[in-house]
Amino acid sequence: MLGRTEISDVVAGRSLWSDARRRFLRNKAALISLILLTLIALACVVGPWISPHAFDSADWDAMSASPSWNNAHWWGTDDAGRDLLVRCLVGGRISLTVGLLATLASVSLGILWGATAGFVGGKVDALMMRIVDMMYAIPYLLIAILLVTILGREFYLVVITITVFSWMDMARVVRGQTLSLKSREYVEAAQAMGVSTTRIILRHIVPNLLGIVVIYTTVTVPGVILTESVLSFLGLGIQEPMTSWGVLIQDGAKVMEVSPWILLFPAGLLSLTLYCFNFIGDGLRDALDPKER
Repeated sequence: MLGRTEISDVVAGRSLWSDARRRFLRNKAALISLILLTLIALACVVGPWISPHAFDSADWDAMSASPSWNNAHWWGTDDAGRDLLVRCLVGGRISLTVGLLATLASVSLGILWGATAGFVGGKVDALMMRIVDMMYAIPYLLIAILLVTILGREFYLVVITITVFSWMDMARVVRGQTLSLKSREYVEAAQAMGVSTTRIILRHIVPNLLGIVVIYTTVTVPGVILTESVLSFLGLGIQEPMTSWGVLIQDGAKVMEVSPWILLFPAGLLSLTLYCFNFIGDGLRDALDPKER
């Protein structure tokens, strides 16, 4: 017979999160993507601090210099003589920050909206989901351009603009999961004990949505980063002297025929980051899928 310690070890070993961690670590593509994404994030945070070049300072003697390990600018310079490596790192810091902040805000709003609609049900559910349908009907890019044009191109306004139109998918996903969770025995027991609706949602519904929320978050971040890059590419996002990957791609597209490295480096970093997030999302989806247990 098994002792108490051995039984607890067996139970702990079969828990959802331990199994998910083990399956995720066996997914080589997801694990490599996580390592690469961590290195990119660390480089974007630390790199500009240790670089001898400022992202907005110009070297008038090295304008549009090609990449070379033998000069002071390893990734070359842009047409204004600014070091491209440090500008890519600073741009990555801005793009990743916008992606994480906007995703956190949109996921939080989507969770609260979807959980409330799904749990309360009835006319409240119908009204809240019709609002979501109306938001879907609004041309996203057109309204984003309008908001940025009216409110300005400050960093926090770009985050707010992206958040306003990126929470609806999460709300729908959470609502569908909540409809199945609210009929569970522990939720009915909490209702029978007189626990308030708000407390049931926060203590019983939301914690049981963490799996799908984690997966959806990894899918939302690259979409938000790409949206910020598109807005910046169109001249409606982050503005000079600050930069982002979208701004750098816009600058590189203008001179791609004579200085292709100005486009290739930021576009390559953006593409690599998006791929990493997608592979991590696939790995988490497989790891948290109960059918794989």
